Amino acid sequence: MALSTIWWVLAGLVVIAELATGTFYLLMISFGLVAGALAAHLGLATSVQIIIAALVGGGATLAWHFYKASQPSAPRAEANRDVNLDIGETVQVDAWNADGTAAVKYRGAQWSVAAAPGAAQTAGSYRVKEVMGNRLIVEPV
Repeated sequence: MALSTIWWVLAGLVVIAELATGTFYLLMISFGLVAGALAAHLGLATSVQIIIAALVGGGATLAWHFYKASQPSAPRAEANRDVNLDIGETVQVDAWNADGTAAVKYRGAQWSVAAAPGAAQTAGSYRVKEVMGNRLIVEPV
């Protein structure tokens, strides 16, 4: 079996492992294995193929790592509008209780609300910042 075939088989196996696990980093490693296969097709020495595969795979993995680190992290599920459509909706608070909670009518039911840390507790319109169990955490509009 030709050395390039071994590189292609390894790249395919790593892609299958990536599909099974969802680890995007394995896809970057497979890029390195494809580069090794291309180097084998060019007739380069085995040691050069390995170096090219390592540099491309390692470089792609590092590039992806630094790209992901530079992106803002997704909000927690409790505060993520993609998970809970109540996030960002407004409610009207008429009065706050002494314990820092209030009862509001929202979506046809009574809900307990609490002010977000540092938010003023005055009557008025509030935006839902997150949902903690069955309590809405709100901040002033």
